Amino acid sequence: MTLFGDDLVARPVPELPEGAHLLPGWLSFEQQRWIVRRFWDWTAGPVPLRGAKIRGHEMSVKTVCLGWHWRPYEYTREAVDVNGSRVLDFPDWMVRLGRKALVAATGNPRAGDDYTPDTALVNFYDERARMGMHQDKDERSHAPVVSLSIGDTCRFRFGNTESRNKPYQDLDLASGDLFVFGGPSRLAYHGVQKVYPGSAPDGCGLERGRINITMRVTGLGE
Repeated sequence: MTLFGDDLVARPVPELPEGAHLLPGWLSFEQQRWIVRRFWDWTAGPVPLRGAKIRGHEMSVKTVCLGWHWRPYEYTREAVDVNGSRVLDFPDWMVRLGRKALVAATGNPRAGDDYTPDTALVNFYDERARMGMHQDKDERSHAPVVSLSIGDTCRFRFGNTESRNKPYQDLDLASGDLFVFGGPSRLAYHGVQKVYPGSAPDGCGLERGRINITMRVTGLGE
């Protein structure tokens, strides 16, 4: 029955707050596999994959950064809380991908014209990893955040801009999905409630776990 499987049924997209957009399956399997290979290159150094510490507690999500190194609650060029090495440059192809993502998400052919992300937090979730409700507010710029998912599906909670409490929506983000939040939703609280182990589709290039890339504009200049 694989000829007539669930992949033929378009996943419904719920109504989201203004500025938030979900495009299921936006990345092809070929693109996903290519990005997964880049991920393993990034984790090889100069700064390794690590769990950031918040108030002395190590996050269950492991992160490697591009362009700027993030640690609670600031960006630096060097990973001063890891090994002091300068992080890898933000790749040109990711700038182009971010612009293309904004156009696809918004339907506005000019949406990516002024979008130049300069950092990416690349997170790896194993089956136990979670991320509490938080705002992405360490950037000086409020340009949109572009989020890409590869591997296992996760339960993603997208909330309001005022608090971690309701109203919020729980969404399943699957391999290849694109999620964008900007404008009135740029500072919405959001988090990952759980990961569904073993849900990564064949062909995505990742056998276990979930990779999430979030592109941002820091507004920090040089």
